[in-house]
Amino acid sequence: MLMDVVRQIKVTIPDLSQKIKEAREKDGRSVQVLATSAGISTAYWYQIEQKKDSGFLKKLCAGLNKL
Repeated sequence: MLMDVVRQIKVTIPDLSQKIKEAREKDGRSVQVLATSAGISTAYWYQIEQKKDSGFLKKLCAGLNKL
């Protein structure tokens, strides 16, 4: 019998939204390309950069793993 085990790690990253914006600006690809690649809308990407969504980290990290 197989059992699924889930482990959660809570990490606090100061200024994550700002770091995401800086990384995007250095990357050179458009927000549209990056957001689509991460599986989120451009509007949502901008919300993340502007700290308007505090629950985004799980969705964002899953999407960024695709890049």
